[in-house]
Amino acid sequence: MQSELKKKYGLITAIAMVVGIVIGSGVFFKAETVLKATSGNMPMGIAAWAIVGLIMIICSFSFATLATKYEKVNGIVDYSEMTVGKGYAYYIGWFMAVIYNPTLTSVLAWVSARYLCVLLGWDITGGNCMTIAAFFLIASYAMNTLSPILAGKFQVTTTVIKLVPLLLMAIVGTIAGLANGMTLENFSKVISTDVAGTGGGLLASVVAVAFAYEGWIIATSINAELRDAKRNLPIALTLGSLIVVFIYIFYYIGLAGAVPTETLMESGQNGAKVAFMNIFGNVWGTLIFVFVIISCLGTLNGLMMGNCRSMYAIAARGQGPLPKVFSQVDKATNMATNSSIFGVLMAGFWLLYFYGANLTEPWFGPFCFDTSELPIITLYGAYIPVFILFMKKEREMGAFKRFVMPTLSILSCLFMVIAAVIAHKMAVVYYLIIFAVIMLIAIPFRKTRDLKA
Repeated sequence: MQSELKKKYGLITAIAMVVGIVIGSGVFFKAETVLKATSGNMPMGIAAWAIVGLIMIICSFSFATLATKYEKVNGIVDYSEMTVGKGYAYYIGWFMAVIYNPTLTSVLAWVSARYLCVLLGWDITGGNCMTIAAFFLIASYAMNTLSPILAGKFQVTTTVIKLVPLLLMAIVGTIAGLANGMTLENFSKVISTDVAGTGGGLLASVVAVAFAYEGWIIATSINAELRDAKRNLPIALTLGSLIVVFIYIFYYIGLAGAVPTETLMESGQNGAKVAFMNIFGNVWGTLIFVFVIISCLGTLNGLMMGNCRSMYAIAARGQGPLPKVFSQVDKATNMATNSSIFGVLMAGFWLLYFYGANLTEPWFGPFCFDTSELPIITLYGAYIPVFILFMKKEREMGAFKRFVMPTLSILSCLFMVIAAVIAHKMAVVYYLIIFAVIMLIAIPFRKTRDLKA
């Protein structure tokens, strides 16, 4: 007989999951990427952070509205089923389980290892870094599988910890920059005029920033384990999104007061470390940078929480390969153990792909794409039918929730897709070929089977 996941998380964990999954790596990882894309144009960079932040708020508000009505197993899969239909929900669930969740989880394992290697002065693409990344991946999986309640507490703790370096840089960096004139200098100059002021620079920045804001939808994966989910999940999505946008923009402004733009662009992976040391000195700067690593591990944990539950969301509906196996819940830990094993194996596969496609001489020819960006854009495209059918079906909703916000959400999603096509060009085509093959594999397993013993 199939077991059910128990209600074991509260509102604080849900908010911590939204904030903790989103904040943690991208704001450090993508800061120099954004500056390079805008050729050092700091105002354009902040515009990119603000645009994607607004898109996140709009989309999360629309999903928060859905969360007040639908509560089943896994948020995004539930919402897809209730609006578009069971077939669409199945393919969304398959995409989340095989591509989206494990690709982001694997990238976060590498980013966490990368910053530890920066702290230790090691190569961020060599064997040391990849070994640490694999260890972080397995450790996060073990904690989520053996003690999901501990994983929830770890999520709350690391969310608090990760706010320390961000808020310190936002406050102290801004004050120092205004006092010494560096903030004004960075905002008034452009290092190069190649792309600054052009749509290409802004759109490329938007796609890069998408990674820093992504992951909030994974918070809906604990829908079935969240107490009073119809009340708490909408609060978590809305409040969590506002917190993230506020902190990101002010951190970026603080960064402008900590280090010259050209230094940040040239420092690459060391950029965040250099900025903290400039403001707080070598000792305190290093200590705060340790908080950055903890921040990344918290994000990895949040992503793993969703990744471990991905196949369960499909199997609980009697769909996918071996639904009786993947829908089993361990009586001792109340965790979908078999689903978790599948999740960590897929994350391991995508970690290997990420290395071969992005960190060494390309292994896959033209079929090399950035797994930290393109899967995210696919999901934005997948949201569109959900919002369209929501407007059609939810007749008892007021005009604002039924038409205005879903329409803005659709426009936001279209903007993200167009930005990705312009920024990545042919890489999008090769990614879509891989995407199509993986989705075709799902077809034979779509039929719903009876889960009863």
